[in-house]
Amino acid sequence: MQKYILLFSLFFLINANAQKAQKAINLFAADPIMKSGRLSFLAIDLESDSIIGSYMKDSSLVTASTTKLFTTATAFEVLGKNYTPVTRIYADGPIDQNGILHGNLWIRGSGDVSMGSSYFNSEGHEFDFLSNWTDSIILMGIKGIEGAVIADGSAYGYDGPPIGWKDDDIGNYFGAPHAGINLYDNMIKLNFQTGGAGSKAKLVTIFPKVDSLVMNCAVTAVASSSDDCYIDGKIFSLNRKARGTIPANRNAFQVKGSLPDSEYQLAKEWTAVLKQKGITVDNRANGYRLLSPKLENDYSENFHLLFSQPGKSIKDVAYWTNLKSVNLFAEGLLDYLGYAKTGDGSTSSSLKVLRGYWDQKINLTNMKINDGSGLSRLNAISATNFCDLLEFMYKSPNFLDFKSTLPVAGVSGTLRNICKGQVGQGRVIAKSGTLNKVKAYAGYVETISGKKVAFSFCVNNYSCSTSQLINKMAVVLNALAEY
Repeated sequence: MQKYILLFSLFFLINANAQKAQKAINLFAADPIMKSGRLSFLAIDLESDSIIGSYMKDSSLVTASTTKLFTTATAFEVLGKNYTPVTRIYADGPIDQNGILHGNLWIRGSGDVSMGSSYFNSEGHEFDFLSNWTDSIILMGIKGIEGAVIADGSAYGYDGPPIGWKDDDIGNYFGAPHAGINLYDNMIKLNFQTGGAGSKAKLVTIFPKVDSLVMNCAVTAVASSSDDCYIDGKIFSLNRKARGTIPANRNAFQVKGSLPDSEYQLAKEWTAVLKQKGITVDNRANGYRLLSPKLENDYSENFHLLFSQPGKSIKDVAYWTNLKSVNLFAEGLLDYLGYAKTGDGSTSSSLKVLRGYWDQKINLTNMKINDGSGLSRLNAISATNFCDLLEFMYKSPNFLDFKSTLPVAGVSGTLRNICKGQVGQGRVIAKSGTLNKVKAYAGYVETISGKKVAFSFCVNNYSCSTSQLINKMAVVLNALAEY
């Protein structure tokens, strides 16, 4: 009899905790902040495959950076954790007995996002790889280049940002489009000095130096510690504007923007290093996009491979993609799919590979994905779509590697400040997403009773501050952790 009483009590407790999760999301949905808002929520027990909480689970919303879950999961599944893009260096002419290359040096990109990245190199050493490349050239006996250094990222096209990205985002570091050749996170750093509140900020330096860049500075100093400065600029444009506010009375304050043309910039930077080490380069650096469109370069005839450099693996890039929500890395992982499978690294080609992989595996009803990072406001994904993906990955051989990329609530990455000191700390392992009037979380919960839960929680058009919303969403996440 005691055995049955114990089992009944356990069943009652589990059922009560499941009801607690449903009650929490119902209360959230009834909150006045959601009067004009939209919500999609689903939480499932991964062991029993039962729903423990739901609200408009099939409603497709803008999900911001939680979209990166689809990108990183697909990269793990389609390419494998050890896949690495390779950058290849070619010469298109002979090298004579005096060490003169009668032709050009070519950098053939394959979309590597880790080249010169601050996530994989210590500060001040991001361009060390160019010195290593130059040493390789010297060891081959090359002392001069009769032509130019040309960077070629054409395998990924020159279409610019994906559909649905706002023009206001492109000039900022978080809106730097992915390309066939990427450098230094496709970023420039603007260093300002500021005086008293109300004064105009002084732009002191820009790194790396971009030839012919015109930066119109309309940045004001304010009595605040926050950075509210933005960079306006279109893809490939050398005319940019810095606007907004930064803290007053600073000897140095840094703002990050996007690099206008990473392809040309890499050719320029390597040319400078070659010359510093005594190798003459007769012609100016160039990017393939800037050359005549009639120039066809298939690397089959008159080209010989000098050396190659592999980039970081899918596992390494996916880690930073989800932990720190790096948009450039997410777009890179997406575009690797198209390049590896079709030879076309464009966003449109890569999205076809992504959708083709999942089409017969999970529920894609009403799902629309236009990019890899979630910066597109034309994305539409439901909680059901996410939970189907998360359940699939839970059963995948890639699960532990995939899960290891996700921030932990109250501990790491973009979740370090949510559920801190609460029951969800250390138990909610998920990706967050944030855009104006969009907040989302999706991932896993390891509950206090040892249950494994997959969940997706997305809110659009709420009517309170983001910090207030996060506190209200944390109540629901804590309820899941108590299941």
